[in-house]
Amino acid sequence: MKIVIVGGVAGGMSCAARARRLDEAAEIVVLERGEHVSFANCGLPYYVGGEITDPGALLVQTPASLRAALDLDVRTRHDVTGLDADRKVVTVNTPDGVAELDYDALVLAPGARAVVPPIPGIDSPRVRTLRTVEDALALRDGVEAGARDAVVLGAGFIGLEAAEALAHQGLNVTIVELAPHVLPPLESELATLVTAELAALGIDVRAGVAATAIEPAGGRDAVVLADGSRVPADLIVLSVGVRPDTAAFEAAGVACERGAMLVDAHGRTSLEGVWAVGDATASVDAVTEAVRPVALAGPANRAGRLVADAILRPEQARPIPAPLGTAIVRVGSLTAALTGANRAALDAAGLEYVTLHLHPNQHAGYYPGATQIHLVVHVRAQDGLLLGAQAVGTDGVDKRIDVLATAMRGGLSVTDLIDLDLSYSPPYGQAKDPVNLAGMVGENVLNQTLRLWYAEDLDAVREQALLLDARSATEVATGAIPGALNIPHTQLRERLDEVRAAAGGRPVRVLCASGVRSAIAHRVLTQAGFDSASLSGGMLTLRATLGDRATALLAVGA
Repeated sequence: MKIVIVGGVAGGMSCAARARRLDEAAEIVVLERGEHVSFANCGLPYYVGGEITDPGALLVQTPASLRAALDLDVRTRHDVTGLDADRKVVTVNTPDGVAELDYDALVLAPGARAVVPPIPGIDSPRVRTLRTVEDALALRDGVEAGARDAVVLGAGFIGLEAAEALAHQGLNVTIVELAPHVLPPLESELATLVTAELAALGIDVRAGVAATAIEPAGGRDAVVLADGSRVPADLIVLSVGVRPDTAAFEAAGVACERGAMLVDAHGRTSLEGVWAVGDATASVDAVTEAVRPVALAGPANRAGRLVADAILRPEQARPIPAPLGTAIVRVGSLTAALTGANRAALDAAGLEYVTLHLHPNQHAGYYPGATQIHLVVHVRAQDGLLLGAQAVGTDGVDKRIDVLATAMRGGLSVTDLIDLDLSYSPPYGQAKDPVNLAGMVGENVLNQTLRLWYAEDLDAVREQALLLDARSATEVATGAIPGALNIPHTQLRERLDEVRAAAGGRPVRVLCASGVRSAIAHRVLTQAGFDSASLSGGMLTLRATLGDRATALLAVGA
């Protein structure tokens, strides 16, 4: 058996290593167009920022180490430019010229290329991506050469990591993002928190605006924006997205959708004897069933292993699971993480869902250092099936999103979260963990014990209902919605006639700081005959949803 693998790093090298463990006699050849076949691409921003000081630490394996450990024939600077599936050969540009290489099984793991927008000046020598070791070295060299100003085009995960790294090195950093907010997959009410943290780091965020040109300006560049402003730059990091690097294989007959190779449950392409893994393949979304590439290292690594099984142990091979897209990023003191579908994806798929907002502490409130986790959970309306979750906070975010991702993989509903037996000690969590609390809130919503209203509906609610603020007078003085009736939840039972008179037959929509006290008030009102609902996530979510508008809208009193 001769297995040829095109591309290293995550998917390709995982496949090669597993194939060797399954078959000591197989001839396994890995063809990598770059200089490095196995490097820590997720660690590149941390080298640029100086947290990783040794560039050698970025090299996970070398051709020599892979030969010694796994007897793999790894050939760097070998770029596959053609495929003839009938003859079972690939065409390769090598340092010694063009050659053909035959195979019995071919695995395509070419990865993705950075999207390069068609704007004037994008070919400036000061423009870099951050996808290879060479990119990281060049950016670090620019920093050490005295760069003062940097512009990051794109505020996705890599863009934010690059911006933080450059700010950590003392540069003035501006992020330019075409979407309305940073981290576009993140819900807007959570992205607002990330934007505030970027500002605290001294990073200037320009969201909802496009870069239209890059122009030379006195030995530097100026990035011209659609609003007419110009941002000086000694370094420009291009991070506006990636596209599958599949042109040669699509031309050879591999079926693709929008450039991503279509594969079956075991990674087989449309061509006999040809498999594919990683960023260049189209995956079926586990929640919405949308077909799209998922450019994440974890799914690529796992898929590479399973493709090796499919080639060498087909009768035992498990199918490649549909990815949930679980991802995480550090931004200053905050962590933002997500799994499953967001509102935009759910709306596009036409799914009916309910959104839950919670702001629990990451560990017991009486133990020093308690901080809030801002948690959003989407559940299917008819049965509470978990559809997606996102969280932002300074501590404990990774644990909760990983638990929720595991629950989603297991097909659990939101009510199942109540019964999860999670570890508890005051320094680590609460007796009712944030995940358990999400289950409790979800169950209350599904069985109509709790009815929610949402911050994005504020204008309509103000026109049609009485707003009841269940916070204390001291809290209200820090900012309140004009016209809202303030009755602390502890006084509500004795003041129901006051609410009835103010409502005048209108619905009552209750709010508090985080949604806990308003839920209590809602139960009082509902059982007293009112048409009531509680603001999901309370004023914390309202302020984050309103963003800049909050300052102008919320009245502050003495």
